Amino acid sequence: MVETSKSVSDERNNVELDLRPARYDDALAVRSLLDAAVLAVDGVEDRIRAGDVLVATADDRIVGVVVLDSRADLTRIVGIAVRRRRRASGIGTALVEAASQRGTLTAEFNERVRPFYESLGFKIEPADDPDRCRGVLGRT
Repeated sequence: MVETSKSVSDERNNVELDLRPARYDDALAVRSLLDAAVLAVDGVEDRIRAGDVLVATADDRIVGVVVLDSRADLTRIVGIAVRRRRRASGIGTALVEAASQRGTLTAEFNERVRPFYESLGFKIEPADDPDRCRGVLGRT
């Protein structure tokens, strides 16, 4: 788990980002960002309490989120979203890198975002659903 905040630069917008675990009072903003990305994630508040939601903030506003499902040394990415105008600026990459500190990461995703996961070093394989892929980063 990311225990403390970490500052990184948003390459495209030239601002400092803060990466940190989500707090309970972030729940509405987290759900709003996931909804805007058309990602259905159940139990956001429970996941926040469990420490399984990381956020990226700029000027105290949430601009990115990754929702995780952590089990032992295997962590699954449930969903990742970045505000539309902040995409392609390194925020998603920074969130995945922070999540990877937990151990092996897995993710299931559609073909459209495959290049993102490949660029991060995920080993890609077919998923059970023929329209989706599964990626693994770290020990297998």
